[in-house]
Amino acid sequence: MKQLTKQLDVRLVCWLFSAVFLVAGCGGPKLEFDGSMVNMGNLPRLSYAKTRSVSPENFTGEKGKGGMATEGTGKNAARELGQGWKVSPSVRIEAGQTFVMADIKGPGVIQHIWMTPTGNNRLNILRIYWDGEKKPSVECPAGDFFACGMGQYVKVSSLAVCVNPKSGFNCYWAMPFRKRCKITMTNIDARRMTLYYQVDYALTDVAKDMGYFHAQFRRVNPLPDKVDYTIVDGIKGRGQYVGTYMTWGSNSPGWWGEGEIKFYMDGDKKFPTICGTGTEDYFCGSYGFNNPKGGGYLEFNTAYAGMPQVIMDEKQPRFALYRWHITDPVRFEKNLKVTMQALGWQSGGRYLPLKDDLSSVAFWYQREPHAAFPELPDKEALKIK
Repeated sequence: MKQLTKQLDVRLVCWLFSAVFLVAGCGGPKLEFDGSMVNMGNLPRLSYAKTRSVSPENFTGEKGKGGMATEGTGKNAARELGQGWKVSPSVRIEAGQTFVMADIKGPGVIQHIWMTPTGNNRLNILRIYWDGEKKPSVECPAGDFFACGMGQYVKVSSLAVCVNPKSGFNCYWAMPFRKRCKITMTNIDARRMTLYYQVDYALTDVAKDMGYFHAQFRRVNPLPDKVDYTIVDGIKGRGQYVGTYMTWGSNSPGWWGEGEIKFYMDGDKKFPTICGTGTEDYFCGSYGFNNPKGGGYLEFNTAYAGMPQVIMDEKQPRFALYRWHITDPVRFEKNLKVTMQALGWQSGGRYLPLKDDLSSVAFWYQREPHAAFPELPDKEALKIK
């Protein structure tokens, strides 16, 4: 009898362990991956996230609603083929008009944006609004947002942004939202523009610890004497700084990149917590970006940093630079300010403060609400002469 009781006790214990393992998922895989942050390491993981895409062929991104247009910029080309044959591949935005590219109900995550806008991309203004906010969290000329801000096509090959021939702008910043995402394009030029675009996103749960994506443009020309250029200021709350794009117009002859970047965080006043050692150092180059084989500057593209464009003009040499803090985000708890010095050389081995033409886009994530952005420069102040 005692032996039988022991056998029953052992069976009961085994049954209880089996039940616990099944509930915990040991009896089979549980689909808990939200599908929002995708990379090569988790690509095999299955998810219940819903993949959607907004474009001129499906303005709402609704399931089963793509390619239904009977009117659009491709109507004449498709006149012999009819509905379903690229009737609406793009939109035209008149001078002074704003077009709503996407208006998406969440929760979800923007995972990729592609576009190819025509015209002057300093005068095509991209804005993104999260969860019904009245002021945008992203406000930037389209070219600068995609690290192509000097009015000419340039190849950019990085993890966050790729610019492909002839003018394919691609953004891979993950952009979570909880209630709503609205993306607009405003044409402040005097001529009509054409916009091809696609916004790819996942409808899925958004974790509590995910911040909102922000991008802010600034420009100063010329920089006042002995004044640090402000890349961004007034950021309040908790978040992390993830990238800088700059265009640098040299208003003086000679080298321009001795200045230091400074990150003032969480109450820093006169002196910052993080201080760089030189402009080319911050953008992950060295010794003036010189070509080791001679011949001046050497353009470069890498996953995290680059100088993809150099325009050697007699009046104003111009340089485009990016630095993505993907593996080393600059985290802050209360506030953040980021500045860059403009320094060259003068006689006697002395630094020379410069009065250069500087513009920038600061990229960061933070909790909402965000502090108000400074007013975007007007049309004339945005133009590259």
